Amino acid sequence: MEYTSFNPDYLTNITGGDIETMEEIAGIFINQIPEFLSGMKDLLSQEKYYELGLLAHKAKGSVTVMGMDETARMLKEFELQAKEGVQKEKYVDYIARFETDASRVILEVKDYLSKNR
Repeated sequence: MEYTSFNPDYLTNITGGDIETMEEIAGIFINQIPEFLSGMKDLLSQEKYYELGLLAHKAKGSVTVMGMDETARMLKEFELQAKEGVQKEKYVDYIARFETDASRVILEVKDYLSKNR
């Protein structure tokens, strides 16, 4: 499998290549994704834009560990816009892209870990 969204280098570097630690970090990431998505959708529907920006910031930290550099840049842009409550028409697209990217990375990370076990 070609890893188009997941870059294993960062995860490997911070864990020293320890597969068990990688699996633990990946597990945390995988468990956080539904919480992030649910939270983002709820905050958007409630028009709590500043809080939405804070959650985008938190999600950015998680995707960075998975080497998702493009997604991290997008979440940074989303964070800043949401905190200011500007360009609201983009928020749905940001959330959709995060969902798509995260789903792809989950598959890629599982593949990588199974091959390196």
